[in-house]
Amino acid sequence: MDLFNSALGKNITFLRPAFFIISGFIGIPNINYYYAFLVFVYIISVLANTAVMAAIYLDHNLRTPKYIAVFNLALVDLLGNSAMVPKVLDIFLFNHPHISYNDCLTFLFFCYVFLSMQALNLVALSYDRVMAIVYPLHYQLKLTHKLMFSLIASFWVFVIIVVLIATGLLTRLSFCESVVIKSYFCDHGQIYRLACNDFTPSDITAWILPALILWLPLTIVLLSYLIIGYALAKVATVRERMKGFKTCTAHLSLVAIYFLPILITFTLRANIEPNARIINLSLTSVFPPMLNPIIYVLQTREIKESLKKFSKATI
Repeated sequence: MDLFNSALGKNITFLRPAFFIISGFIGIPNINYYYAFLVFVYIISVLANTAVMAAIYLDHNLRTPKYIAVFNLALVDLLGNSAMVPKVLDIFLFNHPHISYNDCLTFLFFCYVFLSMQALNLVALSYDRVMAIVYPLHYQLKLTHKLMFSLIASFWVFVIIVVLIATGLLTRLSFCESVVIKSYFCDHGQIYRLACNDFTPSDITAWILPALILWLPLTIVLLSYLIIGYALAKVATVRERMKGFKTCTAHLSLVAIYFLPILITFTLRANIEPNARIINLSLTSVFPPMLNPIIYVLQTREIKESLKKFSKATI
């Protein structure tokens, strides 16, 4: 971050606090039950995502472009909940609300990177479904391992750069009064609004960031399903249409689980009580990484059979 500041201007002094105080869950009635639920979510998330990654890594039949994207999604889900849940529990369950300035920005960076990669990974999976349904005879030629690796790698680079810029801009803010972050983690919006100097660049970034890492991926996914729907409409029989659509059910479930809660929260945010909004937003962060691998195990025959095969081999 010092390199970021030196690139934008020299000899500038910013007033940085020694720590921030995260107060999101403080004062919410019966919140200990929610902490217990977070522990359960984290344990299931670790076990389920690890199982999916192990099945894909160990089963050579699953080393296809589609399952490269599924493996990356499981990895992102595992890392995302590992970055979020243990720290949230440490802050609130073990009463450590103070977090140092540098640790807070690091916490913010990793949380935003992994949450953003979940959305972009759904784009990679939607691209796989378009290729499989629109070009079934040329699927393996058009969607190669190299192409999928390149697509996912470009998403990682894009997300890291975007979030790094947003985080770097926060280091150019001075904090003269309150250091209390009214959220469950080091939230970008909550931090820059505490600044006592001009935070216009961060305010602009707060509008651009969701557009790039949330609404743009959602738009691409929706467009991909318009293409899929058009392709299936030209299929001769209803049975073939249903068969083609069935291959998309796992991906559609992931899209709904990730985007619907966010859309509802943003749509109704003016009418949602602040504590309820914090709980809802935290659920949208930690719940999809737990459900994603479960959905793929239940709805994808190849992973289900692979897990059964390895479980029998270990008994």
